[in-house]
Amino acid sequence: MNAPRARVTRRPVHGVLLLDKPLGLSSNQALQKAKWLLRAEKAGHTGTLDPLATGVLPLCFGAATKFSQMHLNADKTYQTVLRLGVKTSTADAEGEVLTERSIQVSSVQLDEVVRQFTGPIRQIPPMHSALKKDGKALYEYARAGIEVERTPRDVTIYVLKVLEPRIDIAQTAINLEVKCSKGTYIRTLGEDIGEALGCGAHLGALRRIRTGDFEAAQCVTLEALQVMSEYERMACLLPVDSLIATHKVVTLDSDNAGRFLSGLRRRGAWPDAEQVAVYAEQPRTLLGTAHIRAGELIPIRLLSPVEISEMQAQERRIEPLAESEP
Repeated sequence: MNAPRARVTRRPVHGVLLLDKPLGLSSNQALQKAKWLLRAEKAGHTGTLDPLATGVLPLCFGAATKFSQMHLNADKTYQTVLRLGVKTSTADAEGEVLTERSIQVSSVQLDEVVRQFTGPIRQIPPMHSALKKDGKALYEYARAGIEVERTPRDVTIYVLKVLEPRIDIAQTAINLEVKCSKGTYIRTLGEDIGEALGCGAHLGALRRIRTGDFEAAQCVTLEALQVMSEYERMACLLPVDSLIATHKVVTLDSDNAGRFLSGLRRRGAWPDAEQVAVYAEQPRTLLGTAHIRAGELIPIRLLSPVEISEMQAQERRIEPLAESEP
C-alpha cells in the first residue's frame, strides 16, 4: 500500500520562474511540479510546449499571472532536428509512419527551400494541436480519427537557419534554428519543408531556446529545483515586472499612486503610449499596467493592495539572505 503524499501548505508566491521543461512532460504537468515545490497558491504559464519539446517555459506565480497574457505574443526561437524521408501522422516522432520516400537533397535545393520558408508564410494548423474548434481541442478529434477543416493562419519566420552539419552523412536529418512569430507550428513547418524537398519529413526533436527576452541559459530544471532549499527556490524567481520589461515606465507620487490603484485615471504631461508599466515612487512598487491617451493614464491591469504587500514582504525575506551569500 502506497504511503499517503505529504500535505503541502500553500502560500502566496509572486514572480516568474524560467523553467527548462523536460522531455515527456506536458506544460501543465511541469507547472504543477514547480508549483508544488514552491508551495505556491496560484500559478500559470505563458503558452504551452508539446511533451516532445524541451526548453524555455516561463511559469508565472501569484501577481505575475495577471501579466502572463502579454508574453503570449512574444517571438520564439527553436532548434529542431528534421528527420527526412518519413512522414508521420503527428508530424513528429511519436506518430505512426504514413509514408517513406527516398532522400536526394542537394545544398542548392536546401538553400532554395530555406528562402521559400523565410518571411511571411501561411500555415494550416495540425490536427494534433491544442487549437480549439467548437469548444473541443483538435487533438481530441484526431484521436477519434476525425479530421476537421482548419482555417489557415498567417505567421512570420524571421530567421530560418540550417545548422552545421547542414545535412548528415546519411542524408537523414537536418538541424534547423527557427525564429518565428507567435502562433507558428514548428511541426507543420518541418512537414512543409519536407514536402518542398520532395522526401517528406517529421520532427525528431524540438527545443525552445528563447521566448521574448528570456533565454535557455537563464532557466532552471525541475531536477535542480528538487534538491534546492526553499530559499534557493524562491531566489530563482524573477520579479513580476520582468514580464513587462519593455513597457514605458511611469512613476507616481503617493497621492496619485493611491488613486491610480483604485482604478482612477490620472492626468500628466505624458506622450501617448499603448503599453505602460506604472510604479509608486516611495517605496518603488509596481502598481499595474496602463495606456496613455491625450495626457490621461488609463489603468488596464492593477495589482491589489494585498498582492503589493505580499510582494514587498517576499522581497524583504529574500534580500538579507542574498546579501550574505559569498
